[in-house]
Amino acid sequence: MKKLTILTLAVVLTSCTQDQQNSVFRKAVELLDSDYMVTFANGSTTKTWLIKNGKVTSTDKGYYYFWNVKKHYVQVPIVNTVIEEID
Repeated sequence: MKKLTILTLAVVLTSCTQDQQNSVFRKAVELLDSDYMVTFANGSTTKTWLIKNGKVTSTDKGYYYFWNVKKHYVQVPIVNTVIEEID
């Protein structure tokens, strides 16, 4: 059943324009918005941030990026970082 759903989604998306595909992917990303606690620990240094109704993104450069509850833009290395979804 999952394979059929994925195949159907792939066929629908290939028949869409690039703008329509971007719109669908933006809606999917909005569903990922949630509350998270991000913790960076390296030796004796530990730092924790809270994210409310947001998301954590990453790039191939090895960093997580996010906005915390204090509206600060944060960039932390992926190494030694833990992301937990909270209720």
